[in-house]
Amino acid sequence: MADEGLSEGGLSIGSVLSPERVVLLDNPDKNSALKKLIDVLSQTPEIKDEDELEKSIFDREEMMSTGIGLGVGVPHVRLKSVKDIVMAVGLSRHPIDDYESLDDEPVRLIFLIAARNDQHREYIRLLKQVSSQVKDEQRRKEIFQVESAEQLYDYLTQGDE
Repeated sequence: MADEGLSEGGLSIGSVLSPERVVLLDNPDKNSALKKLIDVLSQTPEIKDEDELEKSIFDREEMMSTGIGLGVGVPHVRLKSVKDIVMAVGLSRHPIDDYESLDDEPVRLIFLIAARNDQHREYIRLLKQVSSQVKDEQRRKEIFQVESAEQLYDYLTQGDE
């Protein structure tokens, strides 16, 4: 069980992320990096319609980039076809220059989040959790320096249990 003190309502990164959904990316551009994470997330039982997920993520990016700044992207959607809130994370070895972040900086860390239409509260809580993971400069630097997907997973879920 997640530590209630760590997260509101028991929601933690570890409750929606598993080691197999954390990957090191070697994709040169935003679209291929997003496609890789969509493929990873679509392997989970929570995602019932990969095509809808992909279309929704790319439609969302066309409306406004999910590059929040500080080298981080947080593409996120709520869909009727999602069974439960779920996340995949990718860390790129090379900066993704075409991400079009709010601060015009390249992106290296991407949190892809999908939730059910009626999971607004959980969705907002998870976005807050992700934000708290990356807002501290020292923590971000440490995340960017991890050497493996396993190490990244451990770092992101540290303190969950």
